[in-house]
Parts: sequence; structure tokens; C-alpha cells
Amino acid sequence: MQMNIVFFGSDDFAAVHLEALVGSKHKVCACVTQPDKAKGRGMKVSASPVKAAALRKGIPVVQPADLKEQNFRKGLRALGADLFVVIAYGRFLPAEVLAIPRAFSINVHSSLLPEYRGAAPINWAIINGERETGISIMRVTAKMDAGDIIAQKRLKILKADTAASVRARMMETGPRFLLKTIGSIEKGTYTFTVQDDQKATLAPKLTKGLGQIQWSKPARDINNLARGLLPWPAAYTYYQGKLLKILETEVVPNSFFSYSPGEVAKVDTKGFTVATADQGLLVKAVHLEAAKPMSAYQFMMGHQLGVGFTFK
Repeated sequence: MQMNIVFFGSDDFAAVHLEALVGSKHKVCACVTQPDKAKGRGMKVSASPVKAAALRKGIPVVQPADLKEQNFRKGLRALGADLFVVIAYGRFLPAEVLAIPRAFSINVHSSLLPEYRGAAPINWAIINGERETGISIMRVTAKMDAGDIIAQKRLKILKADTAASVRARMMETGPRFLLKTIGSIEKGTYTFTVQDDQKATLAPKLTKGLGQIQWSKPARDINNLARGLLPWPAAYTYYQGKLLKILETEVVPNSFFSYSPGEVAKVDTKGFTVATADQGLLVKAVHLEAAKPMSAYQFMMGHQLGVGFTFK
């Protein structure tokens, strides 16, 4: 049986799920996405990835400024949707909107709920040193990421993973998982699992200030921060008054207790090793303000960075 679906989403993560739905037996009646926004240095107005994908597929696009507007809701009701699919839309849906589809509204969330509810679940899982995360598909309710879980898929976080690489893997596996879950809704074989609010943790929106490295912290914490904040805002420190993004790091299992936290303790072709609260942190790739990303070795050669220099 074909299900009529209205898709709510905005970013590229949402767009790959939309394309999978369009390629399935189900019908995407319309896409609801954020209004076009001005971005970049030139403040050029651009459409969301979901809008771009929808237009390529010939799907009607709706961009409401106000989700409570009566004509918007009337238009949604007229579509006769069985299901609303909400992925990275960026706005809370009012209860009146959630009640429109014949079945209910579902959301794809990038964590093993109830852990990491919020805007940046992948990032915070890596920052906190988790070894596992996953994808949760839940029924959308008025409370953020707190709806009953329909299905979950576990995903290991590898030692070399960054937020970008985990997100990329989720973009590969998520669409198939979504279609499988919609299949269970279509057949009526799904079940709801109530979330335990007592076990809930939060994954708040990232800020630029979060990325500033405190060298007095353990090396593993700094390494996790650098991995978890790629591609934005990136972990950073300062070099001669300029912001220096730290793009790739590795914990060195040797102690450098004769050096102060933030002090360069070793340099070689792999990069430069900075002392922390416990071990060393090998910095392999950097991006200096107003320059291009480069290897840490290239940076050292160009700036005569040596043992004894202290990052603040």
C-alpha cells in the first residue's frame, strides 16, 4: 500500500532521506522547508538543500513563515497525508499540525534516545567520549525529542571518527532504515516504546566559544573536542594573536610532565605535540586564520614553531 507523506526538513541530512522516499513506492505530496535565507560573505539568498532536492523531483514546496497560519494548516489538511516525516526541519511543529496526518508524525534523530536530545547529538556524543551512538525514529510530540520510539539502529563510534564522518555514515544508513520503519507503520507491525525521561541527556546547539581549547584539561578530552567539533565550529587555540583551528589530533601515550599545559613538547614530521594535564596531544592538521588548511608540519616549517612555544 502506498502512503501519502508530507516531508518537513531543511539540511542535506534531511535531503538524502527525502530522495529515498521519492524513490520508493510511497508518494511525497509536498515538502515543507525553511524560508530562503541570506548566507555567506555576500549574503546571497539561497534555498535549503531540501527545497533544491524537492524542486529537482517536481515536488511542491511550502515555506511558511508562521506554522500557526490558518491557510498553511488548511493546505496541509487538503493533502490527505497518512504520515508526516520530520528530519532536521529546525522548528517545533504545533500540536494542531502534528494532529493532521491520518497516522501520526515521525522524526529521525541522530542518537540513541533518550540520550542526547537536542540540536547536536552526534557532536556531543563524540565530545563526551561515547563509543556508540545510533539513529532513533520516534513519534513527534510537543516535547523536544521525547516521543515514543518506534525503531532504533545502533552505530559504533570509531577511534578515528569525527562528527563529520559519523554524520556521513548516518546519511548512508538512515534512508534505508527510514523506509523499513515506514514499512512497519504501513503494515501495522510497529510498536511504541516510551522513553525514560530519567535517563535523558541533552545535546544543546553548538557555539563558537565551545571550541576554545583549555590545554590544562586531559589530552583525551581535548582530542574528543577536536573530533566532535568538525566541521564547525572546530576546536581552536591562538597563535601570535591569530585563531588557529586544530583539525586533526592524536593522544600520545607518553607523559610530558616537565612541560606546562599548552607548551610544545616535541616536533617532527608528523606534527607538533602539545603538553596537557596528563599526556601529550599530537596535532596533525591545522587551519590558521586567513590562510588555508594545512598539515601541522607545513605550519611548523612556515612559522618556525618549535619546542617551548606555549599556546594560550
